[in-house]
Amino acid sequence: MNRLQPRRWKPSRQYEPSSWLSRPVVGLALIIGSTLGILCVSFFGPSAVTLSLGPRYGSLLPPWYIPSTWNIALGDWTAVMGTYLCIMLGAVGMWILIRALAAGWRPVPKKLLWLGIALQVSVSLVTPMTSADVMMYAAYGRLQVLGRDPYEITVGEIFRTQFDTVLRWTEHPWQDTPSVYGPIVSASQMLANQLGGTSMHDVVFWLQMMCLVPMLLIGIMAYRMAAGNSLLQSRVAIFTLVNPAMLWAVTAQAHNEAFAVMFAFAAIAAMRRRPWLAGLLIGLAGATKVNMVLFGLAILWAYRREPKKLAVIVGAAAVPLAICYGLWQPAALISAARNTTYVNAGAWAGPVFGLLTHQGLSWNISKIIINSIAIVAWGVVAAMLFRLLEVRPLPGIADHVLDPMKDPTSVAVRTAVVLYASWLVTTPNSFSWYDLMAWTPLAIAAASRLDGLMLWRTTWLSAAFVTARAIEYGPVIGLIGARIRDTACVIAQALVLVAIVWWYVQSRRQARRAASG
Repeated sequence: MNRLQPRRWKPSRQYEPSSWLSRPVVGLALIIGSTLGILCVSFFGPSAVTLSLGPRYGSLLPPWYIPSTWNIALGDWTAVMGTYLCIMLGAVGMWILIRALAAGWRPVPKKLLWLGIALQVSVSLVTPMTSADVMMYAAYGRLQVLGRDPYEITVGEIFRTQFDTVLRWTEHPWQDTPSVYGPIVSASQMLANQLGGTSMHDVVFWLQMMCLVPMLLIGIMAYRMAAGNSLLQSRVAIFTLVNPAMLWAVTAQAHNEAFAVMFAFAAIAAMRRRPWLAGLLIGLAGATKVNMVLFGLAILWAYRREPKKLAVIVGAAAVPLAICYGLWQPAALISAARNTTYVNAGAWAGPVFGLLTHQGLSWNISKIIINSIAIVAWGVVAAMLFRLLEVRPLPGIADHVLDPMKDPTSVAVRTAVVLYASWLVTTPNSFSWYDLMAWTPLAIAAASRLDGLMLWRTTWLSAAFVTARAIEYGPVIGLIGARIRDTACVIAQALVLVAIVWWYVQSRRQARRAASG
């Protein structure tokens, strides 16, 4: 038997938590309560945090909410503060579950998996919240149905000159921005419009399903990859499907990150048996969203010592990329490059950008400086994380492979975690839903301090954009939201960088002591 093969963990009822902070029943209760709170806020209909999707035209499809004729919509204070509370309770619950697993809690993995599926489905049956991106997805699809190119024309150019039952419900600030998404995402947006017709409500439902199904598939794929190791399966269920940070940031807002990550993670899952399929899938992922390229780099790094398989993967990946960006939508790649020029108010770069422009530098020069700093910081943090994170030997390693570093799948998982985590904490433009790119491989990676750091980061970014819609808020609510976004969240993101550096320093000190002792 392979001595590195993870042993099977049996569910244990002997776990005795040292305090309520590691009591799993408390953590699960907080996560379920957080999800119920989100459902409640959304079910009350359009508000400061819940989108307005226009008339339902008698449709019985979700998203479901109380009709406006009942006149019981939530006020700004109730909606916004209730959402903050849900985000906080979910984060505390997730932290408790992470602590409990580390302390010896051994739940039944399948029960956690089904709980996660139930939470994901329930959140997808109510109206998306806080981010109006899903309505822009609908609008880009509508442009295609109308025979227009979403990479060349903006939504605003159409609805300002003609009435449209879908486009009229879009919100600022992206109405005057062409699509930045890959050809496959654009195709899914058009499909949602074809299924939903002329109702924004129904189009959004189909877009929600195009987020829900990939999220479920990601969790199920990771769960199957962990087969044979109950502890790892429990971690997978918690990190992918039960995870309140991702429930809120991705599923509750119907972001298309799930669609792209599904292809990329499927590529990693296919590596062991079918390298050609892994290449094809990573090519499809890149044709969905360009930032999936880091999953591709992780796979290439894992096969760097196997040139034949490396060539197969590169060749297979090139086919969908060439078709999608070369033949189908050449403008998509150029359009996606615009995403590299944005500076996020909740990231570390926000105040730096303000300082540079205040000193008289132009926006373009300021962005060049900020992006140069970000690239250097990315390389430094990635180098640190490569030293700090171990390679977890995944179940299914062949008996003759004694070193997990020689298992390409295990190496690719760890590399993907390092590349995405380091990029997310250093990029000038980052949102909480981007974190799915790190949380997914992190679910089957070795447990480390990065688990807590990612939870901290995602939670603060989620809170930062609760009041980020381009609508009118009450003056006090608007002020609180702005301070959370451009002050508290920026400090929180900076603390993540400090924590990684301190973790690295501690690790080096311990290594020197061990060497000298």
